[in-house]
Amino acid sequence: MLLSVIGHYSLVLGLCVGLVIIFFSIKNFQISEYLDVKIVSFTFLQLILVFLSFLCLILSFVFSDFSNETVFNNSHTTKPLFYKISGTWGNHEGSLLLWLLVLTLFIFLFLIKTKNQPIKYKILTLSFQQIIIIGFFVFLIQTSNPFNYIYPTPEEGLGLNPILQDPALAIHPPILYLGYVGSSIIFSSALAATCLNIISKKWASHIKKWVLISWVFLTLGIMLGSIWAYYELGWGGFWFWDPVENVSLMPWLALTTLLHCILVLEKKQVLTSWVIILSISTFTLSMCGTFLVRSGILNSVHTFANDPGRGLFILVFLFSLVLISLFVFFFFHKSNHNELNNFSWVSKETSIIINNWFMMYFLSVVLIGTVYPIFLDVLSSEKISVGPPFYHKLIVPFLIPFLLAMAIGPKLKWVKSNLNDKFSMILLLIISVLISFFILKIFEANFLINTILISSATYLFFITSRDFFIKKFNNISQNIAHFGFSLLILSILFNSLFSSEIITNLKVGETFEDSNTKIFFKSIKQKEEKNFKSIIANFNIKNSKGITENLSPELRIYNQPNIVTSEADIKTSMISDKFIVINIVQNQDYFNVRYQVKPFMLWIWLSVLLISFGGLLSLFKKKYEQ
Repeated sequence: MLLSVIGHYSLVLGLCVGLVIIFFSIKNFQISEYLDVKIVSFTFLQLILVFLSFLCLILSFVFSDFSNETVFNNSHTTKPLFYKISGTWGNHEGSLLLWLLVLTLFIFLFLIKTKNQPIKYKILTLSFQQIIIIGFFVFLIQTSNPFNYIYPTPEEGLGLNPILQDPALAIHPPILYLGYVGSSIIFSSALAATCLNIISKKWASHIKKWVLISWVFLTLGIMLGSIWAYYELGWGGFWFWDPVENVSLMPWLALTTLLHCILVLEKKQVLTSWVIILSISTFTLSMCGTFLVRSGILNSVHTFANDPGRGLFILVFLFSLVLISLFVFFFFHKSNHNELNNFSWVSKETSIIINNWFMMYFLSVVLIGTVYPIFLDVLSSEKISVGPPFYHKLIVPFLIPFLLAMAIGPKLKWVKSNLNDKFSMILLLIISVLISFFILKIFEANFLINTILISSATYLFFITSRDFFIKKFNNISQNIAHFGFSLLILSILFNSLFSSEIITNLKVGETFEDSNTKIFFKSIKQKEEKNFKSIIANFNIKNSKGITENLSPELRIYNQPNIVTSEADIKTSMISDKFIVINIVQNQDYFNVRYQVKPFMLWIWLSVLLISFGGLLSLFKKKYEQ
């Protein structure tokens, strides 16, 4: 109980410190000769108080303090220590406390790392950020207090959802939040720069590193969540357009677009309106994701809460931030109507603008597919679900010009350009078309849209690969990121075109056989762990080439809470994954068996790592790119 008291009052003191920071910021803004050291000191104090509160919550989980309601609802004495710690943020209250911790950390780092920028700009950024921080303080204390206590103290807790007891998911939320919350600094600094009318090349160079940090963490966070869903949920795929997957993808699309606009602004004094709008949109979409996940209006395994009251608070808070943003944009932003006159039809900035429009289109499709079922349910009580076919039909055709522009754009120069190596680029395009046609013909998947799409992705792959040898370390970060993206698209295409699946019901000793695969259900065994019992099935799987592999999927029966989970067994190779998962059917002698061959899964994960690595290298551009 002592830990809960300390944690709670640390939050209250942190809120008070936030109000003090606002007071000193207003006072310092009037002087604005230098940044008052008191502001930095109080910001650091606020960070320490939030960290202390978060540490108290971690220790409450570690010591199984069931007098704490959050611990009682999300932990158990038999839970391994690692999952006790990760359970701290594997719930609604703890995840919001982690949000608050990252918010305070980013603004402190911003104050001490930002140099050669106007003092008024730093103060205004701090003020906007404190508005967000104070809002989260109030939200936590009033509706989502992680330190509510129970009396009398229960002897045991209810336990954490077993599907959340996973190494990938343990580190997925903190990394994802660094991306989400990182966008808050971009949001606050963009509003501050707009108020002072200092959106310029200098500001773009300054804010770019914060955009990159947020983008890299968000990319890695989405990848970890996708990997977890792949092997833990038994989906057998990397992306299923689940609503909670979508709400993480939307900020990423906006942030990627913003990053490219920042690159243009850094070279030329253009796209200022784009930069401001995208800075606002990215954080707004992050907050929308927070609202949707916690309001109870989304039906997903990823959701943290089912409390409309909490959702209403976030919605009101989000609406307030949007109103502040719109006020700042329309009353302080001075648009330069001559910006378009500085564009040439054949230039790098024009290609970026074209691709930005494509990115906004992709974002719109994901947004409509995610929120339309919600609005339809509210307006007419009609329930519909939007699945992969909707997204594939609307996105896939537009990937073709997007990839081609992505391949050609980096070859262009700023302001005005001509393509000097037209012959080699045309030759690579012809080779790409021939290769894609040959592949699809061999595998009897000769469809026009697939041929063109694979040709476009292959073309981007060849172009970026060639640049490594021709340009050496020139624009290496861009080349790596674009190469990773081309590899990602190719891997996804081959995965979707050449995957195979078998679903059948089998009991021990039975065999399923078709023209390509023979599945023999060899045996089952039982095993008992500290917090669950498991049934492990053993399968011999023989393919058409006569190669036999042993796969052992598992069913786990947890005691607290009483939940049965399916643990897939996956054999990974450079070419493909062999994926098998089982479930109990009504007749207990039989098991539902789902066996999949998923090509190029490893390359999907590696390509995302390459994309992230390219962004990381950009932070050290002066060192690596001469």
